[in-house]
Amino acid sequence: MLKQRIITALILLPIALAGFFLLEGAAFALFIGAVVVLGAWEWARLAGFATQSLRVTYAVVVGLAIYLLYSLPMLAPWVLAVGVLWWIFATFLVLTYPQSSRCWGGLPGSLLIGLLILLPAWQGLVVLKQWPLANWLILAVMALVWVADIGAYFSGKRFGKRKLAPRVSPGKSWEGLIGGLLLSLLMTFVVGIYRGWPSGVFMLALPAAALVVLISVVGDLTESMFKRQSGIKDSSNLLPGHGGVLDRIDSLTAAVPVFAVLLLLAGWGTL
Repeated sequence: MLKQRIITALILLPIALAGFFLLEGAAFALFIGAVVVLGAWEWARLAGFATQSLRVTYAVVVGLAIYLLYSLPMLAPWVLAVGVLWWIFATFLVLTYPQSSRCWGGLPGSLLIGLLILLPAWQGLVVLKQWPLANWLILAVMALVWVADIGAYFSGKRFGKRKLAPRVSPGKSWEGLIGGLLLSLLMTFVVGIYRGWPSGVFMLALPAAALVVLISVVGDLTESMFKRQSGIKDSSNLLPGHGGVLDRIDSLTAAVPVFAVLLLLAGWGTL
């Protein structure tokens, strides 16, 4: 399994880095769109579509929605706002699971939730790519999530005792969450010192980084919640040794739109 994971990572990493940081404009939107469409195909399975044809149909619908959003950039702020509102509501769903499953609305509601997860994430990355320091912004949100994951893994392994959400993901602990959060804040602090941020920027950047990390955990737990409800371990086997696309991007689907909205509120870019 470890060998398989390493081989898959070595193949995918340069493709992902090239797609994120070398592509521009429509090519970048198409690259991210392809990843999101694969995620939509996987989500259809979590939502309850039993046949391959229905899953492909849902993926095509998501692809058409992405094309529509690319053609109508004036919708971007609305899509991001809806995404932020969804993740606030998703926090409630995670905290109250399994009772909250009654709020999903069955198959139609679950399919709608897939749109609320995937489309704002695509929109957020496309928006970030258009702003000053575009690639650095994308790297920043990814680094926040990755560093938090690393910190959570090691602190949870060493100190983890109190379960964070035992009915959703029994492996996660409060100690892991705190460890990941502290490591991501330390990284933000070090970057700020290196970049010479004034105190006012620190006052904004640290709580913003904490919020992005916390919402990324909700993204992870939301997918885990749907997998637990459907009795599925991995969203698919598209990535040997790693599970599916959603298993790799679940945290980012939540972090990216929130990160973009926070930067927008701070006056970083315009829409």
